[in-house]
Amino acid sequence: MSNLPERLAEPEYAGVDAYRIDLAAPLLVLKAQRGILACGYLSVATMNKLGEVGAIVTGVRNYDDMLRAKVVAVSERAEQLGIKVEMTGREALTILHAP
Repeated sequence: MSNLPERLAEPEYAGVDAYRIDLAAPLLVLKAQRGILACGYLSVATMNKLGEVGAIVTGVRNYDDMLRAKVVAVSERAEQLGIKVEMTGREALTILHAP
């Protein structure tokens, strides 16, 4: 694993940092300007405790899966931005990446 982030292929997400840690299932995080879209390894409870903006998708093995998957949990601050459970990861990331 490199310490440097990867980049998504989609031009609309230029500047989004993509991180992958290979475990039993990959730990995936997309870090955008306003917060993160992450796999189920991360905890919304911890995000809330720390005041972070984040949304969780599950059952994903790569970044494309993350964009297609439905959001299953959101932090309180992400909810304030308009991110909702059941929207796609792509919809959530678009909100997270907005200036």
